[in-house]
Amino acid sequence: MHYENYENYFRGYEWWLMKEAKKRNPNIKLIGLPWTFPGWIGRGQNWPYNHPDVTAYYVVSWILGAKQYHNLDIDYIGIWNERSFSSRYIKLLRYTLDKQGLQRVRIIASDNMWEPISFFMMVDSELHKVVDIIGAHYPGTKTVPNALATQKKLWASEDYSTFNDEAGSGCWARILNQNYVNGNMTSTIAWNLVASYYEDLPFGRDGLMTAQEPWSGYYAVEGPIWVTAHTTQFTYPGWHYLQVDGHLEHGGSYVALTDGLGNLTIIIETMTYCHSQCIRPPLLPFIVSPQKATFYLKGSFHKVKILKMWYTKLGFKSANSTFFHPLPPVKVHEGMFSLNLDVDEVYTLTTLTTGQKGTYPDPPQSKPFPSNYKDDFKIRNPPFSEAPHFADQTGVFEYFVNTSDPGDHIFTLRQVVIQRPITWASDADQAISIIGDFKWVNVTITCDVYIERLGNGGVFIAGRVKNGGIYVRSSKGLFFWVFADGTYRVTGDLSGKEVLMKGMSGVRARVWHTLTLNLKGSSASGSLNGYPLWENVTLSETSHGWAAIGTRSFEFAQFDNFHVEAS
Repeated sequence: MHYENYENYFRGYEWWLMKEAKKRNPNIKLIGLPWTFPGWIGRGQNWPYNHPDVTAYYVVSWILGAKQYHNLDIDYIGIWNERSFSSRYIKLLRYTLDKQGLQRVRIIASDNMWEPISFFMMVDSELHKVVDIIGAHYPGTKTVPNALATQKKLWASEDYSTFNDEAGSGCWARILNQNYVNGNMTSTIAWNLVASYYEDLPFGRDGLMTAQEPWSGYYAVEGPIWVTAHTTQFTYPGWHYLQVDGHLEHGGSYVALTDGLGNLTIIIETMTYCHSQCIRPPLLPFIVSPQKATFYLKGSFHKVKILKMWYTKLGFKSANSTFFHPLPPVKVHEGMFSLNLDVDEVYTLTTLTTGQKGTYPDPPQSKPFPSNYKDDFKIRNPPFSEAPHFADQTGVFEYFVNTSDPGDHIFTLRQVVIQRPITWASDADQAISIIGDFKWVNVTITCDVYIERLGNGGVFIAGRVKNGGIYVRSSKGLFFWVFADGTYRVTGDLSGKEVLMKGMSGVRARVWHTLTLNLKGSSASGSLNGYPLWENVTLSETSHGWAAIGTRSFEFAQFDNFHVEAS
């Protein structure tokens, strides 16, 4: 819904990903959380709550579309990622959901800090009624009195976000347990699931596993995946945490969960301070040492005789970790058993017999991005709306069928966001999509471009682009711009403030032109339609970075026959 009167429920990869998840686990829960709203929601203002009925319509339409077009049931919906909430909007969202027969969809608020949402719920009975779950991001395993006093479910609705090596595995193991032990949080959601974006972008490899080379097919099942299995293979939504102390005498923690039907799962972690620090918040020092821990099963669990056991050891000293390994079952004698626990270990003990590590084929060999890459975007029925390998940092670049062009540019890539969105972060004022290898220095980039906006429209190709994600606004590089008014400009930054050269080009809107950018050492030159337009631009430093395409503002523009060659 980039535009108010045009609903499209087939954009992006998210629909595919949700359906693939449901194939593997039909009972998996689906959550929607807006990070950015389309600009039309603000009715001319950069704020989603001035017209809460419009925002609620947008969100509920997405939920209805998920069911209508993909047979996906969205179970939970959030408010706005790590930004302000509006009590009025939350109440209207609940009303709109109910009016559309979506009473089963639960509301999470506010995907930021525990406060002020908890306080507002304590003093506003109607708000308290419509919010089902209080979700906090990166709570550091702690909660606050007001959140507890609401007696609502408490979730770490975004956590982890840590490099997925052994230390990241230790972070994940610690907070999965201690979010409940210290903070009474019954769900911990990792951002992000799979690191499938260029590693040199912000938060590189901050996923539970890594799959960031679609050109080679290489992937890596990292340690956090197996740490996750210690909990998710032996518990399910609807299980309940048992009220136990949860703290081990010499450091570490344990939790116990049951399905209420006689099954029991206990997860133990002994992560040390140095080996379990997450990206945020800062972690106060603590001590964990080897210990013998004795557990007593009471009530109906007193009759349990055997517990299956799974084991992980993070090998910081040996550089040889053991992940999710089955050990001989533990015998329980009159409700009691003991374990000798070393540091940096995870154990699962369970009555369930369904655990399995599973296997997967060896991935292809890791390779750098191809040094000679072309894309003419000639795909009649693309599986996704976006072209492979292009990573949109601001704006949206989609496959487009240009029915008005009977020539060589029927199938193109088009920037389709024409109004600045209501953003979560401070995005750029220009649309930009990056591609390639961050280590590239010497490159030749060629692309056919088509400015659609008359008067002040413009497009660019770029090399050595340094920043993306939340830092894209300040991105440096070498940007070759052409504008609909017949001028060109060469800048050292995306914002266009660092002008290195400018002049007349003769470029017109709604005519195809070919741009070529050459970067070699400390020198740059550019061509238009095969003829030199500018040269001898001296760069102050020989940097490196991605290739990129983009637009001057949020405007329609098309790109075709992209070619980058790096040496």
